[in-house]
Amino acid sequence: MKKILVPVDFSETAENAANFATNFLKDKAPDAHLILYHVYSSINLPSISPKDEGSRQRVSEHALEGLAKDLTGNGSIFISCVAEAGGFIESISDYVLANKIDLIIMGITGSSRIAQVFMGTNTLNVVKSVNCPVMIIPPEAKYNGLHKAVFTSDFKDVARTHPFESIKKILNMFNPELDIVNVDEDHYVELTNEYKIEKKSMEDNLGEFHPQYAFLRSFDFLDGISTFVESRGIDVIITLPRKHGLMSQLFKTSHTKKLAYHSSIPIIAIPQ
Repeated sequence: MKKILVPVDFSETAENAANFATNFLKDKAPDAHLILYHVYSSINLPSISPKDEGSRQRVSEHALEGLAKDLTGNGSIFISCVAEAGGFIESISDYVLANKIDLIIMGITGSSRIAQVFMGTNTLNVVKSVNCPVMIIPPEAKYNGLHKAVFTSDFKDVARTHPFESIKKILNMFNPELDIVNVDEDHYVELTNEYKIEKKSMEDNLGEFHPQYAFLRSFDFLDGISTFVESRGIDVIITLPRKHGLMSQLFKTSHTKKLAYHSSIPIIAIPQ
């Protein structure tokens, strides 16, 4: 049984991500286990009694249960609710490890400018710090099927640096039409021998998904990917968060932040 974790802070963005996750699982993995997960701050003050702490947990659990009831209104999947006290990244990292979570699904921004800062920071910190694939859901995204995926790769030392087992587990969850894309300003008509070698390694590992390959010549990585996504009707971007990869570029400049916060399609970041 697949275990899908949805962090919930009760913002509109988090609830939209929970809706997306629910519809995704109803469509592609109805036997999966969806876990709504909330972390509340632990307050160490003499005035806070164990009874007060227990009350905070019960309130959090009650709110999660209300969301779960709303999510299952149009069909049933297995949903459980977990509320814990602690620091967000530390708690979610420990929970993912202890419970063998297969995928985290969470939003990237909030309903206000302040919420954008906190939700965006939490999401990026999960991508950087938690050893689990993360599906990032843009604030306006609605689930309409994940039929076409693009996997972005730098095609550098593919056999050693690409976590193919993790990539295949994600692809097997929704079996999309797959494009594998590299963007580089040095591409011309003919691939170099180095790229041909790396492409062969990619084919050896992902050939079962019958991918199409595209090598795009562009001086701007994000422009190249964005144009490809739009022209091919892509539903989801799959990427590896590397120092010079999509995720590092995605959240550095105003242009890339705009893409992250306003893109209509999800991004799946798979750790190496």
